[in-house]
Amino acid sequence: MSRSSSSLMTKTSVLALALGALVVFATWVTQQSQQMVRYPDAPAALIKQLRFEDRADGSITVVDYQTKQQVDVITGEAGFVRGALRTLAQERKRREIGSEPPFELIARQDGRLTLSDPSTGRMIDLESFGVINSQHFARLLRTDANQIQQR
Repeated sequence: MSRSSSSLMTKTSVLALALGALVVFATWVTQQSQQMVRYPDAPAALIKQLRFEDRADGSITVVDYQTKQQVDVITGEAGFVRGALRTLAQERKRREIGSEPPFELIARQDGRLTLSDPSTGRMIDLESFGVINSQHFARLLRTDANQIQQR
């Protein structure tokens, strides 16, 4: 092999190694940037365990898990509520968890609301979707809904 072809192979090897390192670095940076920054949640002021039961007419009955009393009936589109519940239900389905365990609606001391599924560990910070959307869930707390909305 001539000296010039040996030099060309060395340059090609160095270039390939540098390109590989660049790809690894870019992949690492991308993964790091996609990790969600999450601040610690404020302590809970109120936690209400709720079950959401589909009815034959397409509405959803909301039941207090502790008292077994009906809290509300969700009728019509209720797109945000249905979407949030669907998100949590899909995770349960993936993990083969039934609909029996309750969800938790958490009113935090700083006025934020969180919908949590303790059976999967998934949480939805409801205030992230705007005041109007979080109020759809705040009304399920009934006695505390006005207090939460005013914060």
